[in-house]
Amino acid sequence: MSNLPDEAFRDTIGTIDEGGNRKFIFPKKPSGKFYEYRKIVSYILLAILIANPFIKVNGNQFMMFNVMERRFNIFGFPFWPQDFYLFVISMLVGIVFIILFTVVFGRIFCGWICPQTIFLEMVFRRIEYWIDGDRGAQMRLARQEWNTEKIRKRLTKWIVFFLISFGIANVFLAYLVGSDQLFLMVEEGPIKQSSNFIALLIFTGVFYFVFVWFREQVCIIACPYGRLQGVLLDNKSINVAYDFVRGEKEAGRAKFNKKEDRATTGKGDCIDCHQCVHVCPMGIDIRNGTQLECTNCTACIDECDTIMDSVGLPKGLIRYASEDEIVKKAPFKFTGRMKGYTAVLFILLSVFVGMLFLRTDVQAVVLRLPGQLFQHKGDKISNVYTYKIVNKTMKDYHDIHFELIDQKGSIENVGKQHFKVLKEGISQGTLFIEIDEALLESDKTKVKIGVYNGKELLETTTTNFLGPRSFN
Repeated sequence: MSNLPDEAFRDTIGTIDEGGNRKFIFPKKPSGKFYEYRKIVSYILLAILIANPFIKVNGNQFMMFNVMERRFNIFGFPFWPQDFYLFVISMLVGIVFIILFTVVFGRIFCGWICPQTIFLEMVFRRIEYWIDGDRGAQMRLARQEWNTEKIRKRLTKWIVFFLISFGIANVFLAYLVGSDQLFLMVEEGPIKQSSNFIALLIFTGVFYFVFVWFREQVCIIACPYGRLQGVLLDNKSINVAYDFVRGEKEAGRAKFNKKEDRATTGKGDCIDCHQCVHVCPMGIDIRNGTQLECTNCTACIDECDTIMDSVGLPKGLIRYASEDEIVKKAPFKFTGRMKGYTAVLFILLSVFVGMLFLRTDVQAVVLRLPGQLFQHKGDKISNVYTYKIVNKTMKDYHDIHFELIDQKGSIENVGKQHFKVLKEGISQGTLFIEIDEALLESDKTKVKIGVYNGKELLETTTTNFLGPRSFN
C-alpha cells in the first residue's frame, strides 16, 4: 500500500503558512557532485555577466540594452531603431530556445543559468552561510533575542549585502546606459550625473530588497517562467524527479533500520529523512511530484545520494528522469513536439543570420517631399526629396555624397554636395534629382541611388521619380 500524499498539497505553497504569512526558508547548505558543477557554471556565467558591458568590439560595447535611446548592442553588433526587426527576431530565437530546452530538460535554465538563482544561491546564500552558519544555526539566530551577537551578525550581513547590491546595480546600469556613461558618472560625480545616480540608487534598493527579503518569491510570484513550464512539460520531459516507484514500493516510506532487510519488508528505499526538503532553497518536498516552485537546482539529488550512500542503498532515488522513465522504464525519445520546436528554432536562426549578413553599416532613406509635384527645367524634370542617413558604426565618414545608379541624371544636395556623418550619428537634409524627360518611360520611374564615402559605395536605396504622363 503506497503512502503517496493526496492532492491537497497542491493547494498550498511551501513559503506561505496557514495564516497566509510569509514563511522564511532556511535551506541546508548543499554539497555534492552537482553542486560543484553548478558552482563552476555559475562563476563562469558571473564572470561573463560582469565583463560583458565593459568589453568593446570595434568600438562597440559587447552587450548593451539602452532602452531610453533605443540603442542595442548584441555581441558587439549595434542595433538601432531601424534594426528593431532584428532585435525582435533575436528575442524570438531566445524564447523558442528556452521553450525547446524546457520541453526537453524541464526548468534546468532556472537552476543553472538564471542570474536570479546564481546571485542568490552562489553569492548571497554562501555569504549568509559564512556569517550566520548552516540551517540549524540560522533558525536559532532567527528565534534569538536581539543581543550583541545577533546585532553584529545582522549588521555585518546587511552591510555586505548592500555593497554587493550596489556593485550589481553598477553592472546593470552599464548594460542600460553604457559603460562609458558609468565611468563618466564616476569622474564627474553624482551631482552632474544626477539622473544616472538616482537610477543607480533605485537599482541598488531593488536588488537589496530582492536578495535580502523577497528571494525565492521572485521565482514563485514574479517570474512567469514557472507557470510556463506547467504548460510545456509532459511525461517525456527530463526533470529533477523522485522515483516514487522505487521509493514507495508496496509498504511505502519508512525510517531506516539497519537491523532489518529492507528488501524483504516491502518498504520503499525512501527512509523519510526529509533531508531533500531541508536542503531545498524553494522549501518544497520533491516527493510530491513536479511543482512550479522547483527550479531543478539538483540540491535534493546531491543530498539524497549522500543519504543513500550512507545507508547502503543505490543512489539515484532522486535524479534527472522523465515520468515515463520512472513508471514505464522508457528511454528518452525526441518527440514530434520537440522536433517541431527544433524546426521553428532552425528557421528563425536561419532568417536571423541571413538578415545579419544583409544588414549594412549605413542606412539611407530617400523620400519624395510630400505634396510636391515635379518641375520642368528646360528638357529636364526635377523632383525634390528629403534624405536621412544613419551611421551605425563607430567611425566617422567625411566624404558622403549621392550618385544615381543605372540612370542618367544628376543629384543636387541642398547645402554641401559632400558632407560628413559622424560615428553613431544621423544626417538629414534635402536634395533634388534631375533627369532628362526623354529618358523617362512613364510618369513614375524607379531610381536607384548610391550613398558613397569618397569612391566607396556604402549603401543603395530606391525611390520614385515623378514625371509627365507619357502618351507613347
